[in-house]
Amino acid sequence: MKVAVVDINGKSTGREVELSADVFAIEPNNHAVYLDVKQYLANQRQGTHKAKERAEISGSTRKIKKQKGTGTARAGSIKSGVFKGGGRMFGPRPRNYSFKLNKGLKRLARKSALTMKANDDAIVVMEDFNFDSPKTKNFTNVLKALGVENKKALFVLGASNNNVYLSSRNLKGSDVITNSELSTYKILNANKLVLLEGSLEGIETNLSK
Repeated sequence: MKVAVVDINGKSTGREVELSADVFAIEPNNHAVYLDVKQYLANQRQGTHKAKERAEISGSTRKIKKQKGTGTARAGSIKSGVFKGGGRMFGPRPRNYSFKLNKGLKRLARKSALTMKANDDAIVVMEDFNFDSPKTKNFTNVLKALGVENKKALFVLGASNNNVYLSSRNLKGSDVITNSELSTYKILNANKLVLLEGSLEGIETNLSK
């Protein structure tokens, strides 16, 4: 699969790159994608939710009414969950939501996501660029040149670039990562996937194992 390479101004450089069919043109596995996205979102959860149960509520421990003869249900504690101010019955407790996925399945999920983007013509290959200093306006100009200023754009770099990262940090719709940080969720969450030339080798190497 050949894709034209554009420059920082969004103009064609006259060059093309070959995207590996083993990464960008496979038969997508929807279930692998679902599991990988589910794991990513689960890992974002802190799991610190907690409700007080009846043993943790402050209150009297006396029996609030006699056992028989009242015509109503038995009640032994004002801290019971059936009373206002009582403990929460079966409330949330702190827990870890993360779960394990095999590396092979995660690679399959990322390749499936990249293939989906390729099929939707949502991948742009851009030559490597840098800024002299961090400046949001510089990155905004790149987004405008690519026609993605009002869309979610994911830029994938070959190596960490502090000036480019800092220039994009204040822009809500854009995200800048390196090829080693690529995830199924981030691929699918972006409207446009901008791959810098320097990232292609790392992506194909990581996902062809």
